[in-house]
Amino acid sequence: MTFARSQQGLSFLGWLVVLAVVAFFASAAFKLFPHYMDYMALQKVITSVETEALAEVRSVGDFYVHVSKGMQVNGINDLAPRDIMDVKMENHEFRVHLKYEKREPLIENIGLVVDFDKEFRVRMP
Repeated sequence: MTFARSQQGLSFLGWLVVLAVVAFFASAAFKLFPHYMDYMALQKVITSVETEALAEVRSVGDFYVHVSKGMQVNGINDLAPRDIMDVKMENHEFRVHLKYEKREPLIENIGLVVDFDKEFRVRMP
């Protein structure tokens, strides 16, 4: 039977197509990865208010200062805390609404958009 003998795997053109698809997704992942790392660092900074006894966060202004310092330590310089967060104080806890989006160009006029939106309840220390 000649059918099994004629199937020998992908051709050179097939391998190029597979390589192009893998390169496209790898490029997109490498462009989005830093934004997700910044988001995870922001989450840790926000929730650290509850566990750090030395933070002395007693007001909304103190909360913004604490987050700003944490962003500076983590190297997040392209976001301003007052632009990405809405902080309210209710019943001895902070209600934080973290909402922002980041845009990253991919190819010419095609871009990637990442939208972050999360609510936090952080108790005062």
